[in-house]
Amino acid sequence: MGFTIDINGTPRSVDVDGDTPLLWVLRDVLGMTGTKFGCGMALCGACTVQLDGSAIRSCITTIDSVGNSRITTIEAIGATAIGAKIQKAWLDHEVAQCGYCQSGQIMSASALLRDKPHPTDSDIDDAMSGNICRCGTYVRIREAIKLAAQSQTKEG
Repeated sequence: MGFTIDINGTPRSVDVDGDTPLLWVLRDVLGMTGTKFGCGMALCGACTVQLDGSAIRSCITTIDSVGNSRITTIEAIGATAIGAKIQKAWLDHEVAQCGYCQSGQIMSASALLRDKPHPTDSDIDDAMSGNICRCGTYVRIREAIKLAAQSQTKEG
């Protein structure tokens, strides 16, 4: 079955069954390996992408449920103002250790700052609660999100 989906602003046609998870379409069909497979049950957040700006778990999102929505992946997040600020803050705070979860972390963080440009610690905890970091860099993740939020405020 054929589907045309908007990935990072580009229409992409894929020939897969409708119940194929978006994660496998991205990785196996389109060769976009920045989005990671973690648990396959939407519990770890490694597969997080954005659907119309909201963080979703691509491992449980079927291709037929995407419709005409815009999908943004880690490959394009740096082209957005918020994404670029988050990526810089991630580097400034040396967030990544093994790095496996980081694409999902960044996708969730950028969705948070889009919706709440000045998040509280509670907002950050809520938005990031579905993203697991086996290396335990949660304190650095929170500080990086705060830094990215501050850089948004400074630019006005």
